[in-house]
Amino acid sequence: MDREGEMEMKEEAEAPPGVEATGAPSRFRRICVFCGSSKGKKTSYQDAAVELGQELVARNIDLVYGGGSVGLMGLVSQAVYSGGRHVIGVIPKTLMPREITGETVGEVKEVGDMHQRKAEMARQSDAFIALPGGYGTLEELLEVITWAQLGIHDKPVGLLNVDGYYNALLSFIDKAVEEGFIKPTARHIIVLAPTPKELLNKLEEYSPRHEEVVPKMKWETELQLCRCKNCEIPGLMKEGAAAIIPAQRGSML
Repeated sequence: MDREGEMEMKEEAEAPPGVEATGAPSRFRRICVFCGSSKGKKTSYQDAAVELGQELVARNIDLVYGGGSVGLMGLVSQAVYSGGRHVIGVIPKTLMPREITGETVGEVKEVGDMHQRKAEMARQSDAFIALPGGYGTLEELLEVITWAQLGIHDKPVGLLNVDGYYNALLSFIDKAVEEGFIKPTARHIIVLAPTPKELLNKLEEYSPRHEEVVPKMKWETELQLCRCKNCEIPGLMKEGAAAIIPAQRGSML
């Protein structure tokens, strides 16, 4: 047996109970999962979080998430970590007492605020998936959809619509398309499925179909002009003076 065959057998042998390796290599190295810090009232939400974690493990995909150890965040991160994949949790320092109780798993990246959290999660990830959640989950989801529409990134955005949880949101988005506030092509940014396996299959096949507002390279190469007051970023002028910040390649500005 050659070395490649030995490695495949090793990966299958290391798969946790109940997790079947898919065999086919994924196009994604890491996927960011947005989800609630609560478990929700339905056990189906909790089951979906665990199932998603196990599906990531089966496809040899690592997890990026909000860093909490409670709610659906805790369930999906524990499932991925228990399956032997790497977990990166990104969390603002001020939220650590609220969203972390007991032992955390994997690598925890502490950031200064919510804006840094979203930027770091996006930078680390090759795709995004939203499980059921509240205001925070919805805000994170809509921001990466907006970034895709603008051309800041072209990473797939998946919506795990467990038991029709997001039906009302989808109805609103369809109404916005109907009323001319969202272009029909931008509606295709959202990849939708009711189960983790089906959703990941669709994400693997995703290719952008919408019109970008600004070409992606323009975001990556142009200088960003900002005005800041008492800004703490090194090299920037204070007291409201204009400052120019070079955009880093791959950054989510």
